[in-house]
Amino acid sequence: MNMRHYYIDWIRIALILSVFFFHVGMVFNGWDWHIKNDVRLESLNSWMAMLHAWRMPLLFLVSGAGTRFALGYRSKRNYFVERSERLLLPLIFGIFVLVPVQVYIEKISSYSSLWDFYTHFFDGVYPEGNFSWHHLWFIVYLYFISIVFIPFIRLFRSGYYKYVIEPRLEQLSAMKGGLGILFIPMLISWLLLRPYFPTETHAFFNDWGYISLFFIYFILGFVLLGNLRIVENLKIQRRIWLLGSIFTLAAWVELSGFSGTSSVQTARDVTALLMSWFICLTILAYGGKYLNRDQPLRKPLNKAIYPFYLIHQPVILVVGFWVVGIQTTVIEKSILLVIWSLVICAMLYIGIISRTRYLAACFGLKKK
Repeated sequence: MNMRHYYIDWIRIALILSVFFFHVGMVFNGWDWHIKNDVRLESLNSWMAMLHAWRMPLLFLVSGAGTRFALGYRSKRNYFVERSERLLLPLIFGIFVLVPVQVYIEKISSYSSLWDFYTHFFDGVYPEGNFSWHHLWFIVYLYFISIVFIPFIRLFRSGYYKYVIEPRLEQLSAMKGGLGILFIPMLISWLLLRPYFPTETHAFFNDWGYISLFFIYFILGFVLLGNLRIVENLKIQRRIWLLGSIFTLAAWVELSGFSGTSSVQTARDVTALLMSWFICLTILAYGGKYLNRDQPLRKPLNKAIYPFYLIHQPVILVVGFWVVGIQTTVIEKSILLVIWSLVICAMLYIGIISRTRYLAACFGLKKK
């Protein structure tokens, strides 16, 4: 599998940018967040809920695909070392350098300075206390999933997988709408675990419903997107996935308008699961069809997008703390927040992170 899958890079870049705009929206929508504007736009809630239903699952899906491309014939030990360098080191650095700034901004009235806050960083667990990993929950989950995945490497390299399982997956993908049946493992996971872990917490210890869902997406990305025949069948059936996305989205919107009885909520959650899977397949299919080409910006953007993910939320909170205090319209505030946050992230990456060897390692940049 020597061919470069450029569309995976473009989708990953777009997804991380969507995370940035999602967190900008969190300053202004009707949900609680670390900082909030005085005027809230409740109309953003439904749009952001729809986006959230598939955004992170797709990110774990492409992470699984990236793992297959990067794994190659590496040993399990080399894979573990590589994952630790790329995920664990930035996680530890982020928790002690990037996250405290965010918690301090949220609780700034309780401390005289950022240094004063640092002396209380271990005073309990957020939100009651201060210790947290905030947006780095994605790194925590991805590292955990990557380590749990290690015993499966032998299976995916076995003759049984190559000559029995993979051909059946290819046959399934050739059937019209056949890949839609892979929604069933997600449904089973939801039925088994959601009664015990009903909400998404990002706290790890009580979030096993979502961790299992993300692990399924990771595995599906590994087995599906690393196979050229399956990807080709996915692209051929792109209109099927688009129609499925439109239909399930319409059903989800319709169910959202009903009262929150348990049966309606169950139907809405199942519909959201199916909608998420169809939207992911749609994006992959159209991305594989129209984005699988290289451009001069792809390589530098693909290199910068991981450090950008690590720093974007603390930058948004610092800039947002200033922006929400300005007396102007929500539109003007959001434009200011987007522009200044992007400028500061670019300055930090270009001027400092990419130029400092050890700091670059803390932000997950590969060694030259």
